[in-house]
Amino acid sequence: MIELSALSGKKMWINPHQIEFMEANPDTVLGLVFGKKVVVAEKPEEVIARIVAYRRSIASFGESD
Repeated sequence: MIELSALSGKKMWINPHQIEFMEANPDTVLGLVFGKKVVVAEKPEEVIARIVAYRRSIASFGESD
């Protein structure tokens, strides 16, 4: 899950595997695969950075040094 903020500042956690598309008009809107849309305070670039960090953490899970 990635942590994002509603426009009100309330924190929410979203499963990035459920994000189907993202729009910026000017607010960032996430379209989820089951049809729900969520408006978040973060810019698209920040959402993408959090998704990348999340996926990297999953890929490294269980790796030993």
